[in-house]
Amino acid sequence: MEIDFLDQTNQVSKKQIDTLEKLFDYAAQCEQVQKNTELSVSFVNNEEIQELNKVYRKKDEPTDVISFALQDGEEDHLKFTESEEPVILGDIIISIDKVEEQAKEYNHSFDRELGFLAVHGFLHLLGYDHMNESEEKVMFQKQNDILDGFGLERK
Repeated sequence: MEIDFLDQTNQVSKKQIDTLEKLFDYAAQCEQVQKNTELSVSFVNNEEIQELNKVYRKKDEPTDVISFALQDGEEDHLKFTESEEPVILGDIIISIDKVEEQAKEYNHSFDRELGFLAVHGFLHLLGYDHMNESEEKVMFQKQNDILDGFGLERK
């Protein structure tokens, strides 16, 4: 998988980006995403994500992660068939300010929260959502399975 990382905050270390790259690869294997898939991940501050949230979701407040999917699944989530053409999933934007706030609030590490938000955004790109209780149950179970399987468990 090809991932383009952009850290507008200069707060995400090379080691953290390497870990996220491995986490995305693991999540892609779990979800049977084809190898020639592309996505971008941007790290921003609360002001930037609030502006995106206001423009695209009509919510004038900062949020933790926003995903912009470029593919639409015909069912609940995308189905992949091997092809030589790359599949561009879309963009994930993560607020590093929110990562710090929520890591403290939930009493776990910055890396765990960053990984959680990355997987959450990735699953949205694949078509998963949590608009109702049954969707939420499926998506959150997948998140937990991926994070636990990768070794980013809650501590």
